[in-house]
Amino acid sequence: MFSADSSTRDCGGQAVMMLGGELDVMDAATVAAMLSAGAAGGSVVIVDLPRLTFLGASGLAALMLAREHARAAGGEFLLAAPRRQALLVLTATRLADVLPVHACVDDAARMAEQSRAAAPVTTRAGLPAVI
Repeated sequence: MFSADSSTRDCGGQAVMMLGGELDVMDAATVAAMLSAGAAGGSVVIVDLPRLTFLGASGLAALMLAREHARAAGGEFLLAAPRRQALLVLTATRLADVLPVHACVDDAARMAEQSRAAAPVTTRAGLPAVI
């Protein structure tokens, strides 16, 4: 039985994926695949969490895997509006230091836009471009 639910929407050109229900061992692989696929394009992925009622260790692993895929593709992976339980888990595991957590989707989108605007221009080799 699938205990987590998800939906995707656009917020100013950034993918917003909402997770709800329980993200545990039963659903972690499915959610990881969905989040990783969304992150593969190198864009900003914001995971909206206000409907997520449970976040287990497997769910944390799914989030970290998706973050790695996003970063490898040159994108960003942000969390928005986690409920108290999810925020406590993220904080206790110190993953809140690694996965940027924002109060709401708009805050996450604004921060992503600011960091993209401030990012240096690089060449194909990954070296700073001389302008």
